[in-house]
Parts: sequence; C-alpha cells; structure tokens
Amino acid sequence: MKACLNGGRAAGVPMRPEELALDAAAAVAAGAEAVHLHPRDAAGAETLDAVAVGAAVKSVKERCPGTPVGVTTGLWITNGNALVRLERLRAWADLPEASRPAFASVNLGEGLFHETVAVLEAAGVATEAGVWSRQDADLLHGVPVEKVLIEVLRTPAAEAMSAADLILERLEQLGVAGPRLLHGEDEACWPLIRYAGRLGLPTRIGLEDTLVDETGAPARGNADLVKRAIAVWEGERYRPRT
Repeated sequence: MKACLNGGRAAGVPMRPEELALDAAAAVAAGAEAVHLHPRDAAGAETLDAVAVGAAVKSVKERCPGTPVGVTTGLWITNGNALVRLERLRAWADLPEASRPAFASVNLGEGLFHETVAVLEAAGVATEAGVWSRQDADLLHGVPVEKVLIEVLRTPAAEAMSAADLILERLEQLGVAGPRLLHGEDEACWPLIRYAGRLGLPTRIGLEDTLVDETGAPARGNADLVKRAIAVWEGERYRPRT
C-alpha cells in the first residue's frame, strides 16, 4: 500500500515539508509501505524545483527511515512545457542522497516520456510509469521502469474495473515487465482498491485520490485512509471464492 498524501489539492492536505513528514509518518505507522507526494513552493503551488523537492523529500525521509519516497513530475506543473520539465529534473542530480526521491511518477501521455526517464535515471531516480489508457501502454513497450501505475482517472465507478482490465490486458500483450500498481481517483478509488485486492495487485490511497472513506463518509486523514484501505484490500484478497 502506497500513501499519496496531497496531490494537487489546494487545501486540506499537507503541503509544507514538516506537514508532509508528520503525515507520512502517521501513514507509515498505519501500514503504508511507500509515500508519494507533490512538493510545494513557498506560495503553496506544486513545483519541480530541486530545492523545494529536496526539502520535502529530506523531511519525510528523516521521519520515515527506510520508506521509499516518490514525487510527481506532472507536466501541468510547468504549464505543459516538457522542455522546462526536463530542465527542472536535471537539477535533481545535484541533490544529496538524503534529499533525492527514490522514484518519480511520469505519465506516458504527457510528452518526451523517454527523455524524461533518461534524465531521471541520470539523477539516480527510478521511474514509475503512469498509464492512463491502452494507447499509453503502447508507448511503454521496451522502456525500463521501476513500476507501472495503472491509473483509472475521470471514470465512473461502474466502468472502473473494465477500464483497468483493458490496460492490464494490453500490458500483458506487449510483454511489459515490472510490477503493476492499480488505483483510481474519486468515485473509482474504492472500487479499484477492492479490485486490486481481488487481483493481488499493489494499490494506493490518500487525499490525492479521494476525500471520502469506503463508507462515503468524509476522510479523517491519510493515516485513517491507509488503515481502511488495507482492511478493504485484504478483505478482497483473502475472501473465500465460491
């Protein structure tokens, strides 16, 4: 189970390094095995700036020793400019190990994917490939990545499992290697946590993906979401089959 602490939400989520560290520690204590976060600048905006990324990562690593810490590389953060993103990511190579992310999520459909993977590799940062569709999966063939994120976004709950199956089937057809992590957002979040449990796939949970728990009640924070998601996942994973 990975904890996705904040995403791009504008309020109600941890943003500053010390807030991220406290929230991450609570999520890890609740059972999270990795942490994903979106670093912020002094104004609270998402950023790929090496100083801000390093400060956030270092703070979380200090509170969660041994826990892999990953960050976003979302292209929207550089206003859709893939070349500017590459420039920001190259600066991560100068970060000391204590401040460097273990991995970074890169979405296949955002442009210059292969170049972005190469820059991250040179900086000592592994790539998690964000696959949103069958078309994205086609772009992944032959590219070494740490993990494949099957991300079902902007999809009604009733269609979430079918959308996930299409991506999973395409990855198998292409022979794409590496572990998979399956997750959704908003109304598709909890159905896909259950489905991930049924399939025995890793998943993630946190305020980036949902603001409600599995009952539909307002989420009480990342740590509580992690605890609940593990129970839901395990309930599906170990449910007797008839």
